Amino acid sequence: MRSFSFSPATSSKHIIFTGNLVNMSKTILITGATSGFGKAIAEKFAQGGYTVCICGRRQERLDALKASLEQEYGVKVITLAFDIRDRKQVEDAMNSLKEQVTYLDILVNNAGLASGLATIDEGNIDDWEIMIDTNLKGLLYMTRQIAPMMRSQAKGHIFNIGSTAGKLVYKNGNVYCATKFAVDALNQAMRIDLLPYGIKVTEINPGMAETEFSLVRFKGDEERAKNTYAGINALQANDIADIAWFCANLPAHVCINDLTVTCLTQATSVYAIKEAERVKPVN
Repeated sequence: MRSFSFSPATSSKHIIFTGNLVNMSKTILITGATSGFGKAIAEKFAQGGYTVCICGRRQERLDALKASLEQEYGVKVITLAFDIRDRKQVEDAMNSLKEQVTYLDILVNNAGLASGLATIDEGNIDDWEIMIDTNLKGLLYMTRQIAPMMRSQAKGHIFNIGSTAGKLVYKNGNVYCATKFAVDALNQAMRIDLLPYGIKVTEINPGMAETEFSLVRFKGDEERAKNTYAGINALQANDIADIAWFCANLPAHVCINDLTVTCLTQATSVYAIKEAERVKPVN
C-alpha cells in the first residue's frame, strides 16, 4: 500500500535562529529515518534548523518523529511513507516531494539492513534479495531521482551510509558485505560523475553500532542481538549524526569523500576486542 503524508512546506528559504547563530534554513532528505542512524540524523539537523524530509515504511513512526521534531525544534517536517525497494513507489514519492520542495541541500542514503547470517552455501535467498533490494537498488532509485535536482542547482551533498563490512568481508557476511562493497563503489562513482556540478559526495562507514541493526538481522531475537554488543562500548546513532553534521558544515571547497569510524575497541570488521581486554593505564 502506498501512502504519502506531507507537512506544509514552502519553496522559499527562511531565517532560523539557533543560539547565537542566524542561518538560512536548508532542506535535508533522509531515508530509513524512523530508527537508528536515520532518526539521529533527522534530530541533529532539525536541531540545526533544517527543514527535514523523513522517509520510511512505517507511517506511525514517521508521524511520531514529525510531531517530536516540530515540537522540539519548531522546524518544518515532511513525511514520506513508502517502500524503498519498490521503484514505482520511490518515483511517486519523489515526484510528490518535488511539488513541495524546490531546492534540496542534502540527501542521506541511509536505508539499509542485514538479514540473516549464514554461509554462502546455506544462505536464505529471500534474505539476499531483501538486502540487495534495500541496500543497493533502493540507494540507486533514490539517487537517480535526486541527483538531477542537485545537478540543476549546481550544488548539493549526498551522504551514503556504508559499513566497515564494505571494506573487509567477515565470515557469513557474504551478501550483506557485497551490498556494502557496492555502496563503496557507487560512492566513488557518484563523486566522479557529479564532480562538474559542485555536488559533494560522502560515505560514512560505521563499525559496530548499537541500533536496531542486529535485531533486524536476527529477525527479532532480542537476546542474540543484545549479545552482539556484550562487553563492547559500541558506537551510538548520535555518533554518526554528529559526524554527518560535521561533514555537512565544512567550508564549501572541502569534501570528505570516505570516512570509516569504529568504537575504540574495534579495528576492522573482523578484528575487535572486549572492553575487559583493554590494557588499563597504570596509576
